[in-house]
Amino acid sequence: MASLFDRIRKGLSRTREAVAERIATVVGGRRLDEEVLEEIEEILLTADVGVDTAVAVTDGLRARAANAGAEADVFDLLQAELEACLLTPPEVRINFLPARPYVVLVVGVNGVGKTTSIGKLAQRYAEAGHKVLLAACDTFRAGAVAQLEVWAERAGVEIVRAKQGADPAAVAFDALEAAKSRDADVVFIDTAGRLHNKVNLMEELKKVRRSIARQCEGAPHDTLLVVDATTGQNALAQATKFHAAVDLTGLVLTKLDGTARGGIAFALSKETGVPIQWIGMGETIDDLQPFDGHDFVAALLGRGT
Repeated sequence: MASLFDRIRKGLSRTREAVAERIATVVGGRRLDEEVLEEIEEILLTADVGVDTAVAVTDGLRARAANAGAEADVFDLLQAELEACLLTPPEVRINFLPARPYVVLVVGVNGVGKTTSIGKLAQRYAEAGHKVLLAACDTFRAGAVAQLEVWAERAGVEIVRAKQGADPAAVAFDALEAAKSRDADVVFIDTAGRLHNKVNLMEELKKVRRSIARQCEGAPHDTLLVVDATTGQNALAQATKFHAAVDLTGLVLTKLDGTARGGIAFALSKETGVPIQWIGMGETIDDLQPFDGHDFVAALLGRGT
């Protein structure tokens, strides 16, 4: 079976081709002068690292190169600089819960893999021996509850649902009541996909969050935004708006295996101040992995751990 690092490396193959292989061609034994730095900056931009972050990385490279001298390896310098862009997420300790019930609110726009990510996380926590409850608070999209029910059955966990059109905040409230009465350890709250620029929908999300807080002290203990790596800079816009609305604690970055835009990870972390907690690189449960900045950059640059 492939190691975790090998799976990450494979999942990032398209982004690696867009970044590391092109940079290797540009450098090709040349000194890290201004012309090379400009070309590296352009390559980072094409991988959706983002203007501000790409400029910061190249400025950092320039400074590191000046301190390290002519013999320094460009990829050593680049690895250090890219890692510096990534916030260190809190350690994912599935066997140790920060609260009980540990309540996780999961948000995002339509089509990013939100419900699938919840299902995979639920299965992970269930396999670790925790009693998991899913709250089906997406009461608007036809088929949303059915999709979550499939994951609940697959993971062997319980689900709280309501009729289509029910108030999502009320469903969340009922789910936490059920979690307490059923002695659940972990509650994942699925919310309707919503566009980050729709004020009324974001207000509804705030209402769900307030309902959770009233029902369970300190909850939600995590608020995760699921973003699709293939959407590039739009993912950054989403993260900024959702963070302002519901105070995100972490990001789940999905579909990294299907894009050359994996550089968006650096912009997301550096420009929002929200750490990436999980990355998704495929359809199986093992393809959703805790995020490790060092391994991510090493895999992106085609290096060993």
